[in-house]
Amino acid sequence: MPKAKSDAKNSEIAAGSPGEEDDFALRSLQQTHAEDRRYSASKEELLHFYEQMLLIRRFEEKAGQLYGLGLIGGFCHLYIGQEAVAVGLQSALKGGLDSVITGYRDHGHMLAYGIDPKVIMAELTGRHSGISKGKGGSMHMFSVEHKFFGGHGIVGAQVPLGAGLAFAHKYNEDGGVTLAYFGDGAANQGQVYESFNMASLWKLPIIFVVENNQYAMGTAVKRGSAETHFYRRGTAFRIPGMQVDGMDVLEVRKAAEIALEHVRGGNGPVLMELSTYRYRGHSMSDPAKYRSREEVQGVREKRDPIEHAKTELMEMGVSEASLKDIDKRVRATVAEAADFAENSPEPELSELYTDVLVERY
Repeated sequence: MPKAKSDAKNSEIAAGSPGEEDDFALRSLQQTHAEDRRYSASKEELLHFYEQMLLIRRFEEKAGQLYGLGLIGGFCHLYIGQEAVAVGLQSALKGGLDSVITGYRDHGHMLAYGIDPKVIMAELTGRHSGISKGKGGSMHMFSVEHKFFGGHGIVGAQVPLGAGLAFAHKYNEDGGVTLAYFGDGAANQGQVYESFNMASLWKLPIIFVVENNQYAMGTAVKRGSAETHFYRRGTAFRIPGMQVDGMDVLEVRKAAEIALEHVRGGNGPVLMELSTYRYRGHSMSDPAKYRSREEVQGVREKRDPIEHAKTELMEMGVSEASLKDIDKRVRATVAEAADFAENSPEPELSELYTDVLVERY
């Protein structure tokens, strides 16, 4: 490079090039989050978050029992340990407007969005009263009414669909935002990056959420991903990233508010990485021999999201007896859902021919 051009280039860099300003913009949400990490919840709000997380935990424990009894068939992926992610994020959404879409570990997201545990459990057990008439099962639940669009069994396939939902919000000018969840394993799918590109190019109102539970289907993050800081992966597409403790419901809620303000402001997508942990195997058929019992127990003892919230509630003056009453009420709700499911009829054979698209080509 000629000396004059080289000097001019160096001067531009020294003065602060547009690239440096853009880089700062991409980091700005993370910096905002670092300055004020936790949502200041009232006692009533934290009690609500606690009860929602507990409902997901008890529901999933019951689902595991029913699977063991043979009442739930096929695959069943439990959300135990990750409850703070769905509750913290979805508590900040506008129910009935904002869309949610996720992969096959979907029971917790539905419960966090206020969907009746009865119809979820009925779907798990393949009953006609289930939310997808017993034909979707654990991995393929759906509710247009609740703006919950699945439940998808193909790894990463929900991400481009989420971009489509966000496009619909923008096209209809309804002010809605899409929350598209995917896991650390799905984060390496090509279709994810195609979705990032389109969402950024069109400034779609979408928050991409990586639920990093550390092991994908059974391979540790460090063995399967060259870049293990997933929140950085949107940088090439000019998508700002945020790294959040997914085991702290108040930190998740605060991060959600920051991301939603950015997206609702017409600034395009955000990529959030929620660092979390699943206590059970990838699915009920996974013995999870790729990690030690000591590791799992260590997370349970030191980072459990429900116990964390419980401790804070007791510091706020909530009695242990009150918290036990909540647990009793939640257990009763889950027992009622299981009874409803077991006593509901299976779909008629004629249901095999409904909700099926048939065309001639």
